[in-house]
Amino acid sequence: MAKLSIKDLDLQGKVVFIRVDFNVPLAAGGKEISSDKRIRASLPTIEYALAQGAGVILASHLGRPKGKPNAEMSLAPVAARLSELLGKPVTFAPDCVGPEVAVLKPKPGEVLLLENLRFHKQEEDNDAEFSKQLASLADLYVNDAFGSAHRAHASTVGMIAYVPTAAAGLLMDKELEWLTKATKSPDRPCVALLGGAKVSDKIEVIQNLSKVVDKLLIGGAMAYTFLRAKNEPTGRSLVEEDKIDLARHLLAETGGKLVLPVDHVVVQEVKPGADNKVVTTIGPTDIAVDIGPKTIENFEVIIRSSKTIIWNGPMGIFEMPPFDKGTVALAKAVAESGAVSVVGGGDSEKAIKSAGVSNKITHVSTGGGASLEFLAGIELPGVTALTGR
Repeated sequence: MAKLSIKDLDLQGKVVFIRVDFNVPLAAGGKEISSDKRIRASLPTIEYALAQGAGVILASHLGRPKGKPNAEMSLAPVAARLSELLGKPVTFAPDCVGPEVAVLKPKPGEVLLLENLRFHKQEEDNDAEFSKQLASLADLYVNDAFGSAHRAHASTVGMIAYVPTAAAGLLMDKELEWLTKATKSPDRPCVALLGGAKVSDKIEVIQNLSKVVDKLLIGGAMAYTFLRAKNEPTGRSLVEEDKIDLARHLLAETGGKLVLPVDHVVVQEVKPGADNKVVTTIGPTDIAVDIGPKTIENFEVIIRSSKTIIWNGPMGIFEMPPFDKGTVALAKAVAESGAVSVVGGGDSEKAIKSAGVSNKITHVSTGGGASLEFLAGIELPGVTALTGR
């Protein structure tokens, strides 16, 4: 994973193309940004490049415009917000390639934001000619979009063949540093906390992490596929019937490292505020929606004794209180453990926020899909393509 960093580059007087992740949530028909977290995450890299005397070109996708312009997915609002955050003008290009863009070459200290890359089908097709056009805009390439590193697109892989040097940005550096440490050389004991709905989404993660960690704590709906594999009753809980044999195989393969729930919060109907109870044996009509207090206690004991914690996925129907109790309790336990904690994005991140412990987590990944693939031991094309040291 030893890749060049932006800090290894001589940026003075150069135009640097920075692939960022500005895939922000928009409201009001694409006119308002409802969260600027991803823009803020890119600021250290942008500000570093500017301080080093570079002209900066920024490129990102936003949404799924299906290869053609869509005014509701324009990056224009992002340009306005970025200008506010940087405290300087940001020129917004009408497109990401073509003669109109080529003449907008930023001078040292200037910032140019290209229009949505995915307004062109060639971006997701990793088209060679489109890649060449993007590369022709700049002297150097930097990828700071970890959230898109698992995609082999023109702006993450293709254009790298046409630039002399391709380096990781500061955010990408940080992602790779913590995820590599957690999966390659963790302080022990090392524990993984995995939740979510489907075993099928996490097969490779379970298989890969079982070689790394000392314990794998399993929650969320996928726990019930594992319990069924052990011939335990699961009632009407979500079970992947076609993955029961696989779950049985994983239980045998992981050598007793998998720790499953021993009690459950169950309902008869999944809806906010539904009547619920805690059971150790799931009844025929019960639907499990969260881990129970004894399971929380068991998991907390393991978490407290750990030196490294890897977490991806909620322990229950987190988005529907009160079935977020298990997830929130474990977020607090992770934060208070004093361990190195690396958390995949999405619901795990929301849990950390709602538990009020964001500042006590070592690293929260900005890339849900990318972090999941990294944890599964899958090479990320956008990382592999970068220049090695």
